[in-house]
Amino acid sequence: MRRPRLLIRAARFGLSDYSRKRDLKRVMRMSELPRPGAALRALMAEEMALDQARRAGEATYSVARHLEVLIALLAEARLARKSMSASA
Repeated sequence: MRRPRLLIRAARFGLSDYSRKRDLKRVMRMSELPRPGAALRALMAEEMALDQARRAGEATYSVARHLEVLIALLAEARLARKSMSASA
């Protein structure tokens, strides 16, 4: 994933305050928490769409939205790695 360094640094900084239970439903705009694998796939798809909008210079692009999706994506990827290593 090649993204602007500042965007990635800001997302990594936001990881320390991320709470799956509190934040994921809001970021994904769902009423129920999705399973980690499903959340990761959906977040990856949304992040790719946001990055395309960023690169195209679309007026609807939101840096704040991109950042919150990236934070959730990084946190969910970390959670997936932990669960995979725990089951191995």
